[in-house]
Amino acid sequence: MTMLKFYNTLTRKTEEFKPISKDKVTIYTCGPTVYNYVHIGNLRAMLVYDLVIRYLKFKGYKVKWVMNITDVDDKTIRDSQKEGKTLKEFTEFYTKAFLKDLKTLNINIPKIMPKATEEIEGMVELVKKLLEKGIAYRADDGIYFSIKKFKDYGKLANLDIDKLKAGASGRVNAQEYDKENAHDFVLWKFYDSKDGDVFWKTDIGKGRPGWHIECSVMSSKYLGKPFDIHMGGVDLIFPHHTNEIAQSEAAYDKKFCNYWMHNEHLLVNGEKMSKSLGNFYTLRDLLDKGYRAEAIRYELLSTHYRNKMDFREENLKKIPETLQKFYDFLDKLDSVKGKGAPEIKEMIDVALGNFEKAMDNDINISGGLAAIFDFMTKVNKIMNDMSKTDASAVKKLMLKFDSVLGVMEHEKAELDSEIEKMVEEREKARKEKDFEKADNIRDALKEEGIILEDTPKGVRWKKV
Repeated sequence: MTMLKFYNTLTRKTEEFKPISKDKVTIYTCGPTVYNYVHIGNLRAMLVYDLVIRYLKFKGYKVKWVMNITDVDDKTIRDSQKEGKTLKEFTEFYTKAFLKDLKTLNINIPKIMPKATEEIEGMVELVKKLLEKGIAYRADDGIYFSIKKFKDYGKLANLDIDKLKAGASGRVNAQEYDKENAHDFVLWKFYDSKDGDVFWKTDIGKGRPGWHIECSVMSSKYLGKPFDIHMGGVDLIFPHHTNEIAQSEAAYDKKFCNYWMHNEHLLVNGEKMSKSLGNFYTLRDLLDKGYRAEAIRYELLSTHYRNKMDFREENLKKIPETLQKFYDFLDKLDSVKGKGAPEIKEMIDVALGNFEKAMDNDINISGGLAAIFDFMTKVNKIMNDMSKTDASAVKKLMLKFDSVLGVMEHEKAELDSEIEKMVEEREKARKEKDFEKADNIRDALKEEGIILEDTPKGVRWKKV
């Protein structure tokens, strides 16, 4: 039996996964900033989270998963004001749109999804603790974290702060900034008239939280310190995750998180996704073009999470053929009538072992998919010999695989009475050796998306 291993960004090594609790895993993932519809790069990250969590459950772990919703930051305030809406009204609209996208792509939704605006009290307490310890300080426009007061600052991003511009003279109030210019970062922003009616009156002053403090508070509140896994995109390693570690560990003198997993960027046609390049996609854009949700899901999860993914529509167009192989295979299992294939048990054991061996190696999805397709190829060769018991065992394994993939479920289409009548007429024409009529009916059915397959055990059909 192989050991489950993950690549840990913190140590830059692939390590055996050893959760804090024997049978439970605690995970925090960075959710969206809800100021617009999420794009497919964001959704790829969500699918990575979903894949990892599904596989942990496949391995028998219980998972406690927390994902935040950032509903107060520079962008949400700016864009809500542009639309003339309250911050709550504005962010709730895009939060609902985000959750709808997750459901459409069959992405599991965590039970715990705290909103930043509902966790202000905890953020204030964390800032007060850092002030008391002399690690945070007050400036004219806010309260800042002094990175020189935290000796391990930058360890996640592999920064050498002695070689970077840093210190109180280089504070930054913005939430995202260049890696080469690390600065003291803002914990609490004092009120600015540009914020309108978005502020909280607190012990540390009237204002609002900085972005980085939000995740430290929400993760620790719901998961404790330390927790097992923190996930997010590579773009969050610095400054966001770097600052999360600094403020959390400086305040509590405890390790913040044991394993850090980061997914790589998604490119479109080999380039960074950008509206100006015309290669920017939301899920709605792709659905409006006629692509199926399960095909989009499969395409976005089928590249290893630590590899850059090059999204191309021509590749997406081929995915339905792949998914149809799953559907056809599962449908054929329902109609086997053989006496039994004694080799099935060993084939199942080997397939399961090969799948786990691949996925245990830092979620090697390519190897996992290869194990599934190899299994299907071998089973297809002995399908006619299989008994219903054999088929049931095979189907059980396929559905177990799909508990991780989430792409094989489909409703078997019912033939309407008119099409059913055409199928019967074709069968009658074949028996009467009127092959021209039979072929014409077959072609007409194909136009309706009904594919007929003539087998020794009768005609089979599928809708594509």
